[in-house]
Amino acid sequence: MKASIAICTHNRAADVKEALVSLMKQNFDGPFEVLVIDNRSTDNTREIVEEFRKLVDIPVVYVYEERLGLSVARNRAIREAKGEYILFLDDDAVASPDWIRCIVALFELDPRIGVAGGKIDPAWEGSEPQWLPEENRTLYTILDYADEIVEMKKPHIPFGANVAFRMSVFDEMAPFREDLGRVGSNLLSSEESELIERIREKYTVFYTPHASVLHKIPRSRISRKWLLRRIYWQGVSRAVSSNKKSGLVLHSLIRLPVFAVLTIVFAYDKRKIFRNVSKLFYNNGLLRGVLKLHQ
Repeated sequence: MKASIAICTHNRAADVKEALVSLMKQNFDGPFEVLVIDNRSTDNTREIVEEFRKLVDIPVVYVYEERLGLSVARNRAIREAKGEYILFLDDDAVASPDWIRCIVALFELDPRIGVAGGKIDPAWEGSEPQWLPEENRTLYTILDYADEIVEMKKPHIPFGANVAFRMSVFDEMAPFREDLGRVGSNLLSSEESELIERIREKYTVFYTPHASVLHKIPRSRISRKWLLRRIYWQGVSRAVSSNKKSGLVLHSLIRLPVFAVLTIVFAYDKRKIFRNVSKLFYNNGLLRGVLKLHQ
C-alpha cells in the first residue's frame, strides 16, 4: 500500500462527506486506503462513511475511537495505517485532485524526507475580515509558504490540515504527544510542531504548493473574540509543550505590564490596540499553561 489517507473527525458528518468526495477525484494511480477515525461522534458520521464505501473501489476503513482528543485520534490512525506514507486531511478540508499524487511524489524524491506538507487555501464563509492582521492569518490554518517545492527550515512547519509523514519514522520515535492537541472544545495545539521538531533531528521537512487543500473557515470563527481565544490557547500550548517553563514565567511577567501600557498609549489606533490585546491574551495563556490553570 503506497498511501493511507487519514481523516480524524468529531461530529462533522457533513464536512466529512465533502472531504471523502474529494478523494474520489484524485489523479493518483497507485494503491491507497482511506481511514476515517471517528473520535466519539454522536452524529451520523458512521452512516456517511458506510455510504461512501459503497461508491468506491478503494479500501475505506471506519474506526471508532472512544477516547476524545485530536492527538489520540491521529495516533490511532498511525496504528491502523498500512501505507508507506500517512496523509492527514482535516475533516473540514477538501483535497485538490493532485493532492495524493504530489505528496507521494515529494516523498519519493528523497528517503530523508520524513514530513511533507502542502498549500492550504481558506474557504471563508462569507468573506475574509478586513480587520484580520497579516501575522494572525496562520491561526486560521492558512499556509502559502512558497511557489515551488522547498525544504521548510526551522521554525517553519506544515499545518495539520495538510500534513503527511513517512510511516517508517514511527518505528524509531513516538507519535503525537497526547497531552497536546485539541480535546473537545478547547483550542490546545502544538502537537504538530512538537512532533515535527523531533522528526527534524533525523529527517528533513518539505513543502509543495502543488498538493493543496481548501480549508473551510465557518462564520462562527470570523470574529475578534474567537481569534483572541485562539491566541490565548496558543500561549497555553507553548507553555505545555515547553521544557523551559520557568523562563516562560519570567518572560511573561516582564512583558504583561508593557503590553498593558502600550494598549493605553495606542488607544487612538484600533489595529495597534488589537495587537497589544492579542499579546496580553497570549501571555496570559503562557502563565496559565505553566501553572496548569487551563485544565
